[in-house]
Amino acid sequence: MTQIHGVRSLPGGGRSARQSAVVLCAIVPGTPDGLRTLQHWIFGYGSLIWRVDFPYHEREKATIDGWSRRFWQGSHDHRGTPEAPGRVLTLIPDDEARCVGMAYLVDEDVFEHLDYREKNGYERVDVDILLADRTVTGVTYIGAEGNFAYLGPAPLADIAAQIVRSSGPSGRNIDYLLELDAALATLGVTEPHVRTLATLAALAVPDGV
Repeated sequence: MTQIHGVRSLPGGGRSARQSAVVLCAIVPGTPDGLRTLQHWIFGYGSLIWRVDFPYHEREKATIDGWSRRFWQGSHDHRGTPEAPGRVLTLIPDDEARCVGMAYLVDEDVFEHLDYREKNGYERVDVDILLADRTVTGVTYIGAEGNFAYLGPAPLADIAAQIVRSSGPSGRNIDYLLELDAALATLGVTEPHVRTLATLAALAVPDGV
């Protein structure tokens, strides 16, 4: 595989959203001209860990440094409605944090599906992804502060209550939270923000989840 570099910087030092980072050019064997297809690493930290509805070539546990998970993004299209948004994950800058998730190597055309799935205020942001034996440059989807769906911080009890009462086209908001909590446990990760919300939300459902 040949690495193709072509990343420009944003004002303020960040790398461009909605643009690919370092991409891989894979030669597909058995084609007349050695057909080349662009491939990218994508880091998933929320539903992309456990709801994988796209094709990929490789998948492995991974981490990114300098980011923390928070239920600070509104969901008007999946786990809530425009009138009553749910709460889903985004990442916030945190110099001391290490976020564990899953990395996927995908073809370029997978972005058409993922961009639509993550359309509610998310943008692609370039990140360095730490795999088991190397570091690769890839992208993740972040709902940055100030986007139209951003809800921001709130007391954990209030966030849990909003999650419990919210539902949308993709199902109950509480299922998103509990699926995430279970997926992180499978990865050997315990995060107080997620674990506390999962406990509060489960307790708030009268007849159980």
